[in-house]
Amino acid sequence: MTTTHTYDALVIGGGGAGLRAAIELSERCRTAVISKLYPTRSHTGAAQGGVCAALGNVEEDSPEWHAFDTVKGGDYLVDQPAAILMCEEAIDAIYQLERWGLPFNRTPDGLIDQRRFGGHTRNHGEAPVRRACYAADRTGHMILQTLYQQCVKRDVRFLNELYCVDLLRAEDGSTAGVVAYELATGELHVFRAKAVVFATGGFGRMFRVTSNAHALTGDGPAVVWRRGIPLEDMEMFQIHPTGLARLGVLLSEAARGEGGVVLNEGGERFMERYAPTIKDLAPRDLVSRAIYQEIKEGRGGGPNGDWAYLDISHLDPKVIEEKLPDITEFARIYLKVEPTKEPVPIQPTAHYAMGGIPTDVDGRVVDGPDETIVPGLYAAGECACVSVHGANRLGTNSLLDLVVFGRRAGDDAARFVTDAALQPLGERPESRALEELNSILGRSTGENAADIRKELQDSMFDLAFVVRSEVGLTKMREILGNLRERYGQVAIGDKGANYNTDLMETVELGYLLDCADALVAGALARTESRGGHFREDHPLRDDANWLKHTLAYREPDGWIRMEFKPVKMGPYVPMERKY
Repeated sequence: MTTTHTYDALVIGGGGAGLRAAIELSERCRTAVISKLYPTRSHTGAAQGGVCAALGNVEEDSPEWHAFDTVKGGDYLVDQPAAILMCEEAIDAIYQLERWGLPFNRTPDGLIDQRRFGGHTRNHGEAPVRRACYAADRTGHMILQTLYQQCVKRDVRFLNELYCVDLLRAEDGSTAGVVAYELATGELHVFRAKAVVFATGGFGRMFRVTSNAHALTGDGPAVVWRRGIPLEDMEMFQIHPTGLARLGVLLSEAARGEGGVVLNEGGERFMERYAPTIKDLAPRDLVSRAIYQEIKEGRGGGPNGDWAYLDISHLDPKVIEEKLPDITEFARIYLKVEPTKEPVPIQPTAHYAMGGIPTDVDGRVVDGPDETIVPGLYAAGECACVSVHGANRLGTNSLLDLVVFGRRAGDDAARFVTDAALQPLGERPESRALEELNSILGRSTGENAADIRKELQDSMFDLAFVVRSEVGLTKMREILGNLRERYGQVAIGDKGANYNTDLMETVELGYLLDCADALVAGALARTESRGGHFREDHPLRDDANWLKHTLAYREPDGWIRMEFKPVKMGPYVPMERKY
């Protein structure tokens, strides 16, 4: 049985970007937020260190310096007009959160306090600057709670534990709605809408070691990809240098912002070799590769020699307990390490997708090198690629991205629906989703989804992680072809309708395979090293040939077609990244 609902606008995802879009939409049109989680369980809550804006509360700063750092940090793959806009709108966005009650840490005279963060500098790279506004090391959690309270205040309609499993498009390509699966009942729902905003987050669960929650399986990018929309710069995946060893649980850059340092097995502070000016506060891709290099040259610790260490034991215990309470607690609980007295074992961990669904600065999804607008389709946050992060996102720019572009996407979608009409749906619009679900439920024997997922995560970690090569990526593409064949024969034990998490985890595995396909295709195509994408067979950045974005399309036969579009330049001329 299928139920049909009608709204003006739908937001898919209840994290920071989705909630910020819903706040804009709910005051102007009939809106529903469809989320597979209860919204306050969204992964935005895991962001620790801060949200940046050039407030200049602690020392001199300017949006221009912030934009320069964003473009340089992104290794010049950043669309500069979008980055400049984000950095200019950052200040109002932070003060809006403050007015809504976000409990920021304060300076002695009551202003929002700010701390240092990797890659953020004053005067175009001169020295580190205090730009990150923060609420201890729980900033994302506080943003999520604050935005959720504002949604409750506005009576936003939440439909929780519903999984978006298909995007509905009219014959002319415009947006008609979505199909969603209700976890509690196993029922499919057809949602008609004039506008749909995707805000489904990232897809780090394709890697073995990741800071991402189990729910981050690339649902949004995969669903739109299957409906003919390209994915942009998917090869640009950020590896965060300081995840807890083996587990990937994040230890925020805030630790280094407060004075923490990274050490090798010999207790040496090795970042002085790789980034002599800002050392441990270098951008994440540089620190991750430095750790990789130390391990490769035999200076790693731990049972397999593949750990480094984060040391905050020299800091004032009062600073640690007041400003870094979660980080220290994680080390104690998960690794039984006392961070006030000894270094914490760390490993680079899959953290953030710079690529995703291509959009303009108003969150409108765009198709192809000429950026044709897809009517009624929007994306914001980590699942989107407006390309303010380019090849490497600076710390604290993610929370800024979701409040700035979540607002802009909601605002433009609200404008769009006032003049738009509901698009007609074909007969049985749920049939495609139903066929996929029934094929999984219909098999009594077959492949095990958990085995496929494990092989995907292990292989991606080994062949498409910090360092890549043509040989490794080609092998990964073959493995993905094999995994996809096996995925076509998956069978699950639970055939029930109520809370069939087995079924949904299998569907999510399909999304991860899609995102991994697009990532590997982009990484093979890009024969250079830039930001988070490092090819040891092409170790240099190649601005002559690669100052462009990749667009991956899935053809009906499963083949991936690549197209390209130029980076939007601005005042910042590409130069060598030195820190």
